[in-house]
Amino acid sequence: MKIFTIGFTKKSAENFFTKLKNAKVERLIDVRLNNVSQLAGFTKRDDLRYFTKMICDIDYVHVPNLAPTKDILDAYKKHKGDWALYERQFLGLMAERRIEEKVSRELLDGSCLLCSEEEPHHCHRRLVAEYLQGKWNDVAIEHIP
Repeated sequence: MKIFTIGFTKKSAENFFTKLKNAKVERLIDVRLNNVSQLAGFTKRDDLRYFTKMICDIDYVHVPNLAPTKDILDAYKKHKGDWALYERQFLGLMAERRIEEKVSRELLDGSCLLCSEEEPHHCHRRLVAEYLQGKWNDVAIEHIP
């Protein structure tokens, strides 16, 4: 099973959609808590649903269960929190939510987890992919640059 990840920050729409097509992504899984912000540009929920289908012929699905809570996210982003604490809290939240049981493997296989961060290092999309890799054992992860 393969899970891709991608962030949209510092990517043009042309670059973003070309990368998804070239990777042969089957569906885009939006793991953002807030996917309707004006700051999201071409990646606002309804626009993204349209663009992914028309440009890449892939499906778009929003799975908020794979996003951090507002409290966890705000403590890290708005209050310049500690990454290690954020990581522990988010990993704990995924375990509490039992995402490995609640999100189907079929949905995620060949899919790409989307969030805003440019790089996966300090991003929850990487944590989601690695958490599932640890639970399911047969998951390959590819971060699309």
